[in-house]
Amino acid sequence: MPASRFPALIAAILVVAGCLLTADCSSETVKAASVKPDSERKQAPEFALKDADGKLVHLSDYRGKVVLLDFWATWCGPCKIEIPWFMDMQRKNKDRGFEVLGVSMDDEGWEVVKPFLADLQVNYRVVIGNDATAQLYGGVDALPTTFLIDRGGKIAAVHVGLASRRDFEDGIEELLQAPTGGGITRAAVSGQLVAR
Repeated sequence: MPASRFPALIAAILVVAGCLLTADCSSETVKAASVKPDSERKQAPEFALKDADGKLVHLSDYRGKVVLLDFWATWCGPCKIEIPWFMDMQRKNKDRGFEVLGVSMDDEGWEVVKPFLADLQVNYRVVIGNDATAQLYGGVDALPTTFLIDRGGKIAAVHVGLASRRDFEDGIEELLQAPTGGGITRAAVSGQLVAR
């Protein structure tokens, strides 16, 4: 291995080691759930949160698309591993009806999130979440927590902690290839949350 690669390798090892020692940041692959059958899926709770431009983003705006909804934070080591994957997935699948939507759980808000997004050149939409939003999704006790949502707005899979890239890619591909049509409805969604 060339000597020029050692600093990058050491940095990667330190990031993984840091993740293993960091509280509030799930570093193990807890549940890399496979896609649930349609009959077992529940409607994803509606929310309305503001993006970096101050525009209100509703989850229902994405109805008809497969959505990767990622709860994350700038201080979370495993989140920093997954975000580049999600950027690549967004780039590869955007024209196929797929969108990544990030929900930052940073208490400091845009003050820390905007520079982080700029540094990584994140290519998908991010909103600032809060405890009420997390509660809608079962508490989000660990970061990252990522939901795969089908075209009908139903939660098809939940990944708690650092999941493998392959688990995400396989789930996304399965949902993108699933037949569309009868499953997509504009049913009322309970538990709406609107940011002020």
